[in-house]
Amino acid sequence: MNAHAHHAATPKPLLRHRKNVELLRPDQLEALRQAFAQLNKISSNVVTDNRGYQYLAGLHGLPGQYCQHGDPPGSDPLFLPWHRAYLYVFELALRDQAADASLAWWDWTSPASHANGIPQAFDTAQVNGQPNPLAKAPVQPAARQSGRPTETFRSPRAPSSLPSADRIRQILSLRSFSDFTAQLEDVHNRVHGWVGGTMGIIPWAAYDPIFWAHHTNIDRLWRIWQLRHPQRFSDRFLNTALPPFPLTVEQTLNIKPLGYDYASSTTHVPGTHA
Repeated sequence: MNAHAHHAATPKPLLRHRKNVELLRPDQLEALRQAFAQLNKISSNVVTDNRGYQYLAGLHGLPGQYCQHGDPPGSDPLFLPWHRAYLYVFELALRDQAADASLAWWDWTSPASHANGIPQAFDTAQVNGQPNPLAKAPVQPAARQSGRPTETFRSPRAPSSLPSADRIRQILSLRSFSDFTAQLEDVHNRVHGWVGGTMGIIPWAAYDPIFWAHHTNIDRLWRIWQLRHPQRFSDRFLNTALPPFPLTVEQTLNIKPLGYDYASSTTHVPGTHA
């Protein structure tokens, strides 16, 4: 990840706001699509190019296997910091391809999600006669088992079984970080399972474009929790590195130096359309 290492030390970057995918303007959605399409073009030439989609998706599960999940009691609670670093590096890669692109979150508690499931931006198979780069993506050969899967697929369950706004409000009210991260990770796991297909299997989950919108929402909820419960992360973990990224836990705790925030994160509760 040396190509992006210089970004971590950039002083006072322009603050951008990640938005709800349901509320993206047409030009914002088009920038996101273009960035994903360009990342895939890089990968179609050289899968190992660290600017490309396949390389970045492969860091999570196969073949990189760097992701942090299910921390046992007493271990480093790295699920949220590691994925925040991952989103940060991925968003830089998106922006290298489309300067106006930003990650958008999928609020699975929203009325639209509970009515329709997968957001339309990620569900539509074609846009202007071309394949929608947010609908699916290839899976690189190094990540396949017995030659499969060659591309991502989904088998979503009933929209009404997505997490409820009340459940998220309950989790956000938890005072202990260890309780909060454990319960949020459980909801996170359930959404992966709800989408099904490749999203439901860690080795291939990050190849599905909706992975990024799902995890952006998880990161947003952590941001809201941090604002409501201002307290230090356990000091003994602050200097823990988050490989393969050039960041430590401490460098992920405040998102503003990373150059982003969330639209209306301080004034709205999850489940609204902010």
